[in-house]
Amino acid sequence: MIVAGVGFRSSVDADEIVALVERALLQAALQCEALDRLATIEPLAAMPPFVEAARRLSTAPVGVERAALEGAAHAVQTISARALAAHGVGSVAEAAALGAVGSGAVLVLKRITSAAATCALARDTTTAEEAHS
Repeated sequence: MIVAGVGFRSSVDADEIVALVERALLQAALQCEALDRLATIEPLAAMPPFVEAARRLSTAPVGVERAALEGAAHAVQTISARALAAHGVGSVAEAAALGAVGSGAVLVLKRITSAAATCALARDTTTAEEAHS
């Protein structure tokens, strides 16, 4: 399972989120079809640009609860003072991706940025291990 976690400002539009996710997948050498979910923090999950971006990417939009974000905080590789102050994690994108995957999550691509959004990719390693067992 591949999850794209995104963080964004209120000024973002769906085009920017979609372009950033597609760039992240390209950088990670993954096909768009590999994407299973688009995740963000729960308060942003109902925002129209996020919902529209998920629709355009043909994936499920997911709001990640604070507890899952906090549980993923130890695996976040990027530290933004702004994200840390506002949301208690160093990177909303990384924590959302990791939190949406759950236990066994690892970053495939650490946070990348655009003008008004951030994106990171995470993968579920337990599914891959179970498939090879």
